[in-house]
Amino acid sequence: MQRRLLLQAGTAAAVLAATPALRAQAWPSGPIRIVVGFPPGGGADALARVVGQKLGEIWKQPVVIENKAGASGTLAAEYVAQQASDGTTLLLTTINSHALAPAVLPKLRYHPERDFVPVALLGLTPNLLIAGTQQRAKTVKDIVELCKAQPGRVTFGSAGPGTAQHFALELFKLRAKVDALHVPYKGSGPLLTDLIGGQINYSFETMTAATPHVKSGRAIAIAQTRAKRVKAYPDVPTMQEQGFADFETFNWYGISGPGKLPAAIAQKMNQDIQTVLAMPDVRERFDGFGVEDGGGSTQRFAELMRSEIAKWAKVAKEANVRADG
Repeated sequence: MQRRLLLQAGTAAAVLAATPALRAQAWPSGPIRIVVGFPPGGGADALARVVGQKLGEIWKQPVVIENKAGASGTLAAEYVAQQASDGTTLLLTTINSHALAPAVLPKLRYHPERDFVPVALLGLTPNLLIAGTQQRAKTVKDIVELCKAQPGRVTFGSAGPGTAQHFALELFKLRAKVDALHVPYKGSGPLLTDLIGGQINYSFETMTAATPHVKSGRAIAIAQTRAKRVKAYPDVPTMQEQGFADFETFNWYGISGPGKLPAAIAQKMNQDIQTVLAMPDVRERFDGFGVEDGGGSTQRFAELMRSEIAKWAKVAKEANVRADG
């Protein structure tokens, strides 16, 4: 009798292990972590908390946001790549860790495609060229003139070497033919504190992180960097509208899992994230941050990531972008 029960239990376990659909039905059975590669207060952190709260309600399990800041998001990516592929640890995936860092850090300890499973694209957002209220140059034209008058002295902050802000600055220097000083931080939170306080002059900050400070009047939005104006900033001109016809950068945010995450679990997550993105209150928050064009299949996110890796590798070479600042 005991032997029969053991055989039955073994057979049931084998069926469960061999059937992806059953594994997806059994998931989640405990808390889920979304790891963010930047400190609290930045754009990636803000989106992770909005989405994580809603997913926790759908999954009926705690969804914990865990900040592992450092190395422009690559520390968090390396950490998640080494975790179990059981759906309990996810990465708030950004352009920094999965497209920009590979372009300038050939010795990364992970491969953005091989070591991760794309789950869902949360959205795209421009950078905002912003300044503290005390800055006198408040148009792109005036900033270019200031940089030419004071080469290497006008400061632009970034969330770290090789981040979206850093790439945008280097592209600006290339297109405007100016020299400016790059000041890297360990995330958008401390960057914005210093910008508002006047310790640095400007930043091509992520719109997600910059928006609360712009809306409160602590920072000034000078330009946005996608080819089109987003709904959140209908009155802020693009860089292209201000004389830089070939200037376009945007950030993207998504959810990924470790490289052996079962496809059935990834698909279930994708469907639930689609539900979250369609919620009116989430859509309102995302619109306010300038985050648009999210959603779609896991394949759509994979294709975006693949094209971004190729694009920024080319830009890094042309603009001589360096990860050491």
